[in-house]
Amino acid sequence: MSLEGNRGSFPHAAGLKTLVRAVAGAFRNPATRGNAVAVTMALPVVGLTLPPLVRLLLSPGSTFSAFSLIAAVVIAAATIALRRRARGRRISVKLLRRAIFPRWLVRSASTRADLGFWLLNTMATGMMIGWAALSFPAVANWTSAVLVACLGPPPAPWLAPVAVVAIQTLAMFLAYELAYWLDHYISHEIPFLWEFHRVHHTAETLSPFTVFRVHPVDSLVFYNITVLVMAPISAIASFLLGTGGHDLKLDGTNVIVLAYIFCTFHLQHSHIWIAFTGKLGRIFASPAHHQIHHSSDPEHFGRNLGAGLALFDWLFGTLRIPQRRPERLIFGVEPSQHAPHTIAGGLVTPFVRAFRTIPGVRHGIASAGLAGGQHWQPPEEDFPA
Repeated sequence: MSLEGNRGSFPHAAGLKTLVRAVAGAFRNPATRGNAVAVTMALPVVGLTLPPLVRLLLSPGSTFSAFSLIAAVVIAAATIALRRRARGRRISVKLLRRAIFPRWLVRSASTRADLGFWLLNTMATGMMIGWAALSFPAVANWTSAVLVACLGPPPAPWLAPVAVVAIQTLAMFLAYELAYWLDHYISHEIPFLWEFHRVHHTAETLSPFTVFRVHPVDSLVFYNITVLVMAPISAIASFLLGTGGHDLKLDGTNVIVLAYIFCTFHLQHSHIWIAFTGKLGRIFASPAHHQIHHSSDPEHFGRNLGAGLALFDWLFGTLRIPQRRPERLIFGVEPSQHAPHTIAGGLVTPFVRAFRTIPGVRHGIASAGLAGGQHWQPPEEDFPA
């Protein structure tokens, strides 16, 4: 091998040796040893977290992409600007920034807990519950086999491919909304499941990160119910259409669901009041619909359970249409002495509370330290009107 080919390797070797000596020195020095250990322990976490975070933020079909978050900020800014202009009030970039990102929201312990759940659910929850989720193809194939056994072979394709895709896309969107409503309903009505879903409702301030404030058990129930509802509907639609066509997706996400994500999804967990009223409020779930759902007012409990649609709430009697003007709401759940914004309060305590709902078990579990606490009180100025 020629010297010409090795010429560039010597600087790299020298730099590596310098780095090794610096790291070794940091561990030997008592003044820097603690920081060196902390950084070393954090590196595996960063390595596990960074790739899924990048995919989450940069994938166009992600439920939490940078693109949809920017869309939410634009819609929020436009809403506030239009309201102020209608009242003859001034508008500035600084005012809009303070209105959308108020200090009380950024400094809230609830918001910090949401960020922790964001990291947890992005990094670990999918790996933890993936093995326990039902298989969509397996349930769909089983449904198809039952349909053929009961009704015979499916008919020959009778619609144009474009029409088939359009019908499948709409059917899968409605199936998702039905599954979401059903999961949400039983999570509020069954005490055992409520204790896990309750974690989401312990948020005392709402931000787009609140959507990740979900207990792994709650996620597991949701994923399985989604499969049990959507897979059979997909199989039935394919059987009736006489073809195995699929819904139209962008990067794995139904395009109608994606439109909902870009328009209202992130604003549902926010302090920005945008209300759909009248007939529109019976069909579509506005950000205000979901903000009412998070209210600690007992009258609002179990109301507005839909995701992008209010349709199933209207059909099943759980709809509460918001007022056009902002309503005064307090977010959170009933007072509790356990700290909801901690790891123990958000992940461990729900198991204790859930098993206490089982007759014969609740009397055998100590209840000390699991009730009491304070509600978060929103500031007088939620955002400049």
